[in-house]
Amino acid sequence: METIKRNILLNPGPSTTTDTVKYAQVVPDICPREKEFAGLMKGLREDLVKVVHGDLEKYTSVLFCGSGTINIDVCLNSLLPEGKKALVINNGAYSTRAVEILQGYGLPYIDLKFAVDQRPDLAIVEETLKNDPDIALVHTTHNETGTGICNPISEIGALAHRYGAIFTVDTTSTYAMVPIDIEKDNIDFCMASAQKGLMAMTGLSFVIGNRSIIEASANYPRRSYYCNLFLQYDCFEKTGEMHFTPPVQTIYATIQALKEYWAEGEKNKWARHTRVFNAINRGLDELGFRQVIRPEWRTGLVSSAIYPDDPNFSFEKVHDYCYERGFTIYPGKISTTNTFRLCALGAIDEPDIVAFFEVFKEALATTGVNVPVHYNS
Repeated sequence: METIKRNILLNPGPSTTTDTVKYAQVVPDICPREKEFAGLMKGLREDLVKVVHGDLEKYTSVLFCGSGTINIDVCLNSLLPEGKKALVINNGAYSTRAVEILQGYGLPYIDLKFAVDQRPDLAIVEETLKNDPDIALVHTTHNETGTGICNPISEIGALAHRYGAIFTVDTTSTYAMVPIDIEKDNIDFCMASAQKGLMAMTGLSFVIGNRSIIEASANYPRRSYYCNLFLQYDCFEKTGEMHFTPPVQTIYATIQALKEYWAEGEKNKWARHTRVFNAINRGLDELGFRQVIRPEWRTGLVSSAIYPDDPNFSFEKVHDYCYERGFTIYPGKISTTNTFRLCALGAIDEPDIVAFFEVFKEALATTGVNVPVHYNS
């Protein structure tokens, strides 16, 4: 097996992959309607539930073709009963995306906004639920990847259940990285994509959730054909197949990535991501960069650094210098603040970050940025 050039991706997904995951896609051609392939998907679906410690009798996973956004679309359009309302707890770009999906379907919702650098106020969340018995679904994002803030999903889920609502969580950037227990964390539905925490390839996304709620949703209005959760679940249960053509090669890569996940182990994997994250923060601190999110509120995956007040600082020039040397950094996603992001995802470890900061320092020096960087206020 040839070694493929290794790039260190510090963007929030797709992530750096192992060569074994890359080569898992090179397989004999197969019709995805064959029983052999359905058997592969069955094992994959069960493993996806096991990653979040779900009981296979109570929880299942449903696969879709697409990026992580398809999961938000699927859950919101499929799981809201007729005449009921969704509550989106919104402190970032990805919960805002959930609001936009609800708007697209013309569904009733409450957009409960908090500042992007603040965690949701649980007292306000509870007051909102208490005052509106029409709320049947609560949605938020575990790790707002635009900033790196960690939302208190277990506490929010407990409130949702206390007031009779189901709880859907966008765990796209935490699944298979931050340890999640679907039952203990009061989650009804979580979701992710293969190219994030599992360190596989793009094109496969999945919703993991409560079977009985999916089955009850068969009687809800069908607002989408392709993105209906019950239709896809029902097809899997009856035939073992996706309703429509699956991303065959990505499924092979994901099965290999799961083998590597189990071999590394949940605790060891999270410890590795934490080492990477700590190394990123040390590097930024040494150079004088400020971050958007206070340390105790960071999920441990995304560092969101604020542009310094230096006329020579150019994200594009720094990005290009690093990119040419095998390191990818990523622009920010906060409309009011100029930021860039460094992320602890993927098949990387602390020495990769040490190597990155050598290149990053060179990029700053080459473009004339003073170090340590300075801020005017």
